Amino acid sequence: MQLLYNSDNFVVVAFELSAGEPGVSDARGGYEIVDKFNRKEIFIEGELAQSFKLGVQALVDAGPTEEDLDEYISRYTALAQQPVLMH
Repeated sequence: MQLLYNSDNFVVVAFELSAGEPGVSDARGGYEIVDKFNRKEIFIEGELAQSFKLGVQALVDAGPTEEDLDEYISRYTALAQQPVLMH
């Protein structure tokens, strides 16, 4: 687990599971995106995660502002259904 991004609006955490870990047959991972304002989260993996990664990389290469990154991330949080629960 690696914290990739934390703004006033969003948190993005990368999860990577390697093939050597118990219960994991192949290398895989994904991203958990938390929308702080709407208190919802989503976990994306597979092709959607790859698309997210490529989009973020393109933004980073262009030198984005926090607003640019938040706008891009908000496209994915529109899919979020899971409420954020505190334990």
